[in-house]
Amino acid sequence: MTQLKDSALTTRLREALVDQPDFLRDVVQSTLQRLLEEEITLHLNADPHERTEERRGYRNGYRPRQLKTRVGTLHLLVPMDREGTFKTELFDRYQRSEKALVLSLMEMYLEGVSTRKVKDVTEVLCGTSFSKSTVSRLAGQLDTELAGWRERRLEAVAYPYLMVDARYEHVRIDGRVVSQGVLVVKGVREDGQRELLAVDVADSESEATYDALFRRLKERGLHGVQLVTSDDHKGLVAAIQRHFQGVSWQRCQVHFLRNARGKVARKHQAALTSDLKAIYAAPDREWALSLAREVVERWSASHPAVAAWVEVGVEATLACFSFPEPHRRRIRSTNGLERFNQELKRRTRVVLIFPNREACLRLVTALCVEQSEEWLSGRQYLDMELLDSAVASTPTSREEVSLAA
Repeated sequence: MTQLKDSALTTRLREALVDQPDFLRDVVQSTLQRLLEEEITLHLNADPHERTEERRGYRNGYRPRQLKTRVGTLHLLVPMDREGTFKTELFDRYQRSEKALVLSLMEMYLEGVSTRKVKDVTEVLCGTSFSKSTVSRLAGQLDTELAGWRERRLEAVAYPYLMVDARYEHVRIDGRVVSQGVLVVKGVREDGQRELLAVDVADSESEATYDALFRRLKERGLHGVQLVTSDDHKGLVAAIQRHFQGVSWQRCQVHFLRNARGKVARKHQAALTSDLKAIYAAPDREWALSLAREVVERWSASHPAVAAWVEVGVEATLACFSFPEPHRRRIRSTNGLERFNQELKRRTRVVLIFPNREACLRLVTALCVEQSEEWLSGRQYLDMELLDSAVASTPTSREEVSLAA
């Protein structure tokens, strides 16, 4: 009986999607309308027709508003209050990344690197037609806003933890399609909230590229850094050493495990991974170092090159042990930032090949703003009082894993 019901439900959904082209648009429109109603309820601290002492005002009808999205134009009703103090953030937060995506598609078409399908999509999203002047005007407006976010000051709070990662996009430059690195820096603030601090699109992950990225961060007021987590890219590590002297460097444990598996035959990968994970599961740094020596000794007979590689590199993956135990799981790797990079890829693959570097930077910045705002308004990521207590009790404990010369 359950299977029949599931089959019938699947059939109805398929028919709705095929026979009703507006089905998905209606779903999104209904969802966003409910979000608007929830916003006005929170603003007034009262449901419709509710009379309470905590009520902070009264509803005063609606005003129509259109929102252009990838599923079509949505027709929404924005609630109003009598005092005129209600301002929704829905359109700014939702349309910022939508504008960046649509502009990328429009530029693709104008520069002759798109298909007829791209032309049809952009005309549906942005109107019946568009010109180079329209694209230039829209891009200028959005670029000013996004540049302001990238250059915002950071001196208001300290950022004890930094995570740095990169991924790649295809960009058309001087008539050629080349790979460009998208560099992203994430910080954990002294109040325990996450925030994306910087994003850039560059030719490569060279030391000069990261050097410029970190220099701009410091010029914007970045301070209070105690740990930087990244992979062991030589240019990146060199730039960290130059700009964050005396700061601990945590080599990403997940990257280290991946590299280790690549150094042995498939039949030995599970055993080596298990040994390394046992090191990372140790209760303290001394125990982890003891286990690391045992692993090196155990593998030195059958795989001397692997044992030597582990002996040289494993200590850099243990910097997190000098920080509070509840924090270690989230600072020992760049996994959290990599998950965001996967979300970037999901959104940017619609474009496939960016028409220029500016279009790529525009879209990834808009997505970074969207994610950063969500993190800052969400739950606390880490209890940073634990870090303050650890610093007070062990003021010199990090010198052993420091990047100081």
